[in-house]
Amino acid sequence: MSIASIPKMKERTFVVNGVSKSHSMTGWRIGFLFGPASLMKQVLKVHQYNVSCASSVSQYAALQALEHGQDDPQVMREAYQKRRDYMMERLEAMNLPFASPSGAFYLFVSIEKTGLSSFEFADRLLNEAQLAAVPGTAFSTYGEGFIRISYAYSMDNLKEAADRLETFVKRFNV
Repeated sequence: MSIASIPKMKERTFVVNGVSKSHSMTGWRIGFLFGPASLMKQVLKVHQYNVSCASSVSQYAALQALEHGQDDPQVMREAYQKRRDYMMERLEAMNLPFASPSGAFYLFVSIEKTGLSSFEFADRLLNEAQLAAVPGTAFSTYGEGFIRISYAYSMDNLKEAADRLETFVKRFNV
């Protein structure tokens, strides 16, 4: 339900959105803002001097996504759920605890059992297994002992990545 559908709220509501997540267009850099016309005039004063225009290619791609891809978010949600479930099963089999995601396509995985720091684990994983992960410390000092991995890839790529990760963590008798 949109808050703008509540009486007297439409004229007090801003909608900030984009196509990055809904249509898997993160690199296209298209966002949008809706609001009451009187307030949007004020927003424009700041916007026109602080934000550069998205490329025309990105604008046309977003237009196509919004006009012809209404079902895309549902199709992608189902695909991501399958990928998430697959990766969660694989991580459980590797004895690597993780935070179960509820809306993103990342898993925050504990690597404490390996005895490596987050940075060292991610660095060695990249160099020894040709597999990229983000050290948990990239998100704050509280992320030490974790890595973040994405499951926004094809199932074939995820299977290969999970196999490489499994081979890598077996070295540490996890």
